[in-house]
Amino acid sequence: MNPYNIPTPPWISASTADSEYRTRTFIRSVYAWMAGGLVLTALAAFWVITSPFMQALVLGNRIAMIGLIVVELGIVVFMSIKQRTISAGAASAAFLVYSFLNGLTLSVIAFVYTRSSITLAFGISAGMYGAMALYGLVTKRDLTSWGSFFAMGLFGVVILMFAGIFIHATALQMTIATLGIFVFLGLTAYDNQKLKQLAVSNPRDSVAIFGALMLYLDFINLFLFVLRLFGDRRR
Repeated sequence: MNPYNIPTPPWISASTADSEYRTRTFIRSVYAWMAGGLVLTALAAFWVITSPFMQALVLGNRIAMIGLIVVELGIVVFMSIKQRTISAGAASAAFLVYSFLNGLTLSVIAFVYTRSSITLAFGISAGMYGAMALYGLVTKRDLTSWGSFFAMGLFGVVILMFAGIFIHATALQMTIATLGIFVFLGLTAYDNQKLKQLAVSNPRDSVAIFGALMLYLDFINLFLFVLRLFGDRRR
């Protein structure tokens, strides 16, 4: 009912309003899952940091650390392949397990970098991530081309990181960190715009959880590269 007889703009229709509502609901769900994953990661890392037993089990055992990394990679590959067919229950379990295991492995940074530099890197990462995420959500520009561009950039970063195992030059390490930050800032904007497309084409709960995994990985990797560039190592 319109008591003032003000004509409704033609672009505001029931279908448009419903689509916008679904998009907002989907994106809120994605970010809720992402936030939950980050909290679980932090708790798992804190468990290792405060427990000598867990330190010996996770950080003092090379086989266990390699095993955790392999399982984490397996979960990411599994969720990527099955994102359109996996059930919501299986997707949520896989994401939470991944977040927990990643917290165990990431706990090592607390023994490498100072607490103040970790806090600073987290704050810088959160600010940059928030800005690029907002850009991806509100921009009218089609960022599709960014996906392939930054995917190739990520491939280049991986190659440089492999080279960095054998070449311990400070300039190379700074280049890797700078390129890594650039790549994951771009992927953050791209993935956030992709969320709006998923909200319309396939707004299932399992897809929302996969979206949370994408954003989670963007933030974690951005944080690690920022820490790598600006972090102070423990003496």
